[in-house]
Amino acid sequence: MATFVPATERRTKSPHLPFGDRRDAPFYGMDILSVLQFRREDLDYIFGVAREMRSMVDRIGTFDLLKGKILANLFYEPSTRTSSSFLAAMERLGGSVIPINEVTYSSVAKGESLPDTVRTLQTYADVIVLRHPEVGSAKLAAQYTTKPIINAGDGTGEHPTQALLDLFTIQEELGRVDGLTVTMLGDLKYGRTVHSLSRLLSLFDVRINYVSPEILNMPPELLAELNRQGMAQRELTTLSPVLPETDVLYVTRVQKERFDDLGQYESVKNAYVITPETLEDAKEQMIIMHPFPRVGEISMEVDDDPRAAYFRQMESGLYVRMALLAMVLGKA
Repeated sequence: MATFVPATERRTKSPHLPFGDRRDAPFYGMDILSVLQFRREDLDYIFGVAREMRSMVDRIGTFDLLKGKILANLFYEPSTRTSSSFLAAMERLGGSVIPINEVTYSSVAKGESLPDTVRTLQTYADVIVLRHPEVGSAKLAAQYTTKPIINAGDGTGEHPTQALLDLFTIQEELGRVDGLTVTMLGDLKYGRTVHSLSRLLSLFDVRINYVSPEILNMPPELLAELNRQGMAQRELTTLSPVLPETDVLYVTRVQKERFDDLGQYESVKNAYVITPETLEDAKEQMIIMHPFPRVGEISMEVDDDPRAAYFRQMESGLYVRMALLAMVLGKA
């Protein structure tokens, strides 16, 4: 398990904790940078807090757990769900948000470095959520701030909060993770969501099928890493051989923005399309997931199928991100 230094241990200005914060609370002051920092017992704790958050939202909507706290939502790449869910999570918890969703209109457009930007924002905010196009950007940012950094996606690297909400969704929908067969479909080369989720799944007794065009295969170094963890893995180019055994079908879009050669993109963009006919050979008790946005890889006719879990998956993201914010700020 990778070791990360909690942000509280890097503070140099004030030794005093804000009123009500608890240094002994699990995850207090921690950066959330990679799924490699989590153990199974950590996941049990996070998901337990997420269930409490769901119950609180169902009963009273919003509450003052993070009243007086401020989140800086710093997004260098476009985002709908991740940005909005963090904003909603903070406001549901009674906190406030500084939204920076278009860096074109910030000092970044003037050439400001990422370290200087996060150093600035830490003077205004208690926690920073960062999405950036470069792999390793969240780790870099964490080195230059004393406030917790939450990685909301670093290029083609990782998306740890998405992986957490994905795993939470699987557990809530199917009641277990051990013993399942997960099939990941689509862009597995550039898809940071499948990179993070596969790493989390290595903590469980699962089998993963990877279905993609050859130019979009999972990175070989990641496959080797998971092999060392004892993960049962299989690579294919067609879905039909493994669909009947699949418990979780995790569909991803082919990401046009990651291609330098648009001709290559055009050749694979419609490689897989899930329709009601596709699902005729699928289990009755399986689920279909997607991190969204979708651009045609799942027909909208599938949306009414009870196995289509992707909108419920989005809702799970709210509760998991509420849990993470409360935890790193010492309120869980």
